Amino acid sequence: MDLTADAIVCAVLPHGEHGAVIRLFTSTSGLIAGYVRGGRSRRLRPVLLPGNLVQANLRARVEDQLAAATVELLRSRAPLAMDRLTAPGVEWLCGLTASTLPEGHAYAQLHAALAGLLEVMDHAEDVRLWAARLVRYELLLLSQLGFALDLSECAATGSRDDLVFVSPKSSKAVSRAAGQPYADRLLPLPAFLAGADAAPDWPDILAGFRTTGYFLERDLLNGGRRADILAARERLLARLSAGYRQNKE
Repeated sequence: MDLTADAIVCAVLPHGEHGAVIRLFTSTSGLIAGYVRGGRSRRLRPVLLPGNLVQANLRARVEDQLAAATVELLRSRAPLAMDRLTAPGVEWLCGLTASTLPEGHAYAQLHAALAGLLEVMDHAEDVRLWAARLVRYELLLLSQLGFALDLSECAATGSRDDLVFVSPKSSKAVSRAAGQPYADRLLPLPAFLAGADAAPDWPDILAGFRTTGYFLERDLLNGGRRADILAARERLLARLSAGYRQNKE
């Protein structure tokens, strides 16, 4: 390997006394791992924050060798790590990406979505703007990894109107009329995921998190990785929900 590319830092793990193993998300090569000498030093710790955009050079003599990496900061997301809402959001986004994508496979659409979402988190004054996009990112990631939800028409009737539920068994949309008798066994399909143009409010956003969370846990986050990866998501949802309740009161 001899690769130079702009990349989003997604995970940083200590290695040895001073080094770090990093996982980077690039637009052309997908997720790649490398060893950064001195990665835990005072100079490099601010560079290797999840969410940061860096220019990385990775070199390895043989294919199965962990690449040696050097990095240069292009865009810092440090302010996001200091905010009580965006901090768990970035931790969850980057951890989810690093733990579910196979290495060395390009996911250009997913990379663009993550880069755009981090940009919105950096600048949006209304938390709902990035929270709704985060739900859509989870939905896109499921789709890119082969677990797409079919939200185009009702699984029972074929209707494209009034789709308000998702079947946890088939991963397909269900209309209000067809799903009402089984509502307690179905997941919500908020309007912003069903194609509505209007900006979503908190009840819809939290409903969206509930639905994507079900499929993420069932299809991707199983086994030993589950608890550690989902902890950041749980913190994020607790803080978003608390903020919504305060605003409501």
